[in-house]
Amino acid sequence: MQKNAVLLVNLGSPESTSVSDVRTYLREFLSDDRVLDTPKPIQQFVLNCFILPTRPKRSAEAYEKVWTDEGSPLIVTSRNVQSLLQERIDDPVALAMRYGKPSIPDTIAELKEKGIERILLVPLYPHYAMSSYETVVVRVMEEVAAQMPEVEIDTVQPFYDEPDYIEALYQSAKPYLETDFDHLLFSYHGIPVRHLTKADSSNAHCQVVKDCCATCSPAHATCYKAQTLATTNAFVKRAGIPAEKYSISYQSRLGREPWIEPYTDFVLPELVTQGKKRILIMMPAFVSDCLETLEEIAMEGKEEFLEAGGESFQAIPCLNEHPAWIDFLAQKARSRLASVAI
Repeated sequence: MQKNAVLLVNLGSPESTSVSDVRTYLREFLSDDRVLDTPKPIQQFVLNCFILPTRPKRSAEAYEKVWTDEGSPLIVTSRNVQSLLQERIDDPVALAMRYGKPSIPDTIAELKEKGIERILLVPLYPHYAMSSYETVVVRVMEEVAAQMPEVEIDTVQPFYDEPDYIEALYQSAKPYLETDFDHLLFSYHGIPVRHLTKADSSNAHCQVVKDCCATCSPAHATCYKAQTLATTNAFVKRAGIPAEKYSISYQSRLGREPWIEPYTDFVLPELVTQGKKRILIMMPAFVSDCLETLEEIAMEGKEEFLEAGGESFQAIPCLNEHPAWIDFLAQKARSRLASVAI
């Protein structure tokens, strides 16, 4: 039998809320050519002259609001998911972060020491984007090629519309959907419009064809926006939510260039003017609660909504450690690893 392992990879987090640790994290994150995809000299000029002098302090203050006694919420949750999945499958389950620790190089080195011959790579992103899913896959491939080139890698594809994933989302949100609410807002992490067009290898569909995200195309395999729409459509169909009771927005933009619209911080006060004063908001682009869900939405977004005249704002937690999510991961691991057993 081959010696298999499952490798879960999430975004990452600073080691602490100190400004220096946050600066180190942001430097690594924003030096990724798939995040800030400008020519390297321009990227580093912007990073060192405009971002790193001021942003680490603001980000450190934001992290302090969500930090737990055990550390970063994202890291803590990811480790718990690793442990829960390990209870369900026989093959070892490893965890790495694209930025920060545990690092991809260190984790690959540990798998090498264990004599692993095949890795099932599970990027913890439901949707494809060059700044999330793609950068994880590329970085793992690079490190495996450098440390253990003989190892096979099987990569789980984006699972944005898989029925079992949609069911896990539904089960995790169900208690909140049973409350009295006016509107459900799906807030996805935003990306620059430029990233959408770069992901279309045909250069003939994205932003070219009318209603490109709603028009069937092979380009959707790497189209983040089309995949977020697919997730939303599948979820509301499963939950039985009528069209007039939900909408989509995009959050967490950086810089002044065009990002996917509409923007969450613009939509929230607009909902109030439409008489939708009791809202639920869920963030399916994230499988683990983190700074963007806890501070940006559950704290800052709630404050903005209530100040605009809203009455009730409930952020639905991410999948985190929900049993249905662990079941999904376990089922995925068992089926993919069993299919190649010899």
